Amino acid sequence: MTPNEFIDNKAPQLAQYGKAFLSNQLDFNEIQLYLWDTLEEWQQFNHQGEAQTDMERVFWHLLHAFDRWPDWMIRGNQFLREQIDDCCDYLSIGGSIPSGCIGIRPSSE
Repeated sequence: MTPNEFIDNKAPQLAQYGKAFLSNQLDFNEIQLYLWDTLEEWQQFNHQGEAQTDMERVFWHLLHAFDRWPDWMIRGNQFLREQIDDCCDYLSIGGSIPSGCIGIRPSSE
């Protein structure tokens, strides 16, 4: 599976999970499980190097945000909420890349 195929496959689900979390329809633990399953799956492919597309950069940025910030911070910080919402929208419907997205592929180290 190419990196683009992986991202194209995973991005819609991440966007759906993010939107559901922001609207209090999904527990944060579900996103954490998705995050670890996705990283485990990514490692099987051993893709190296920089993110190749805007879609991939936004995907890794959003995944990292869910790893980096606790649920209460995401819910309580208006800037963070908006950025996560914008990233979910981008992964779902495209448009302009949200500002401040610096998604980096996870390394296998």
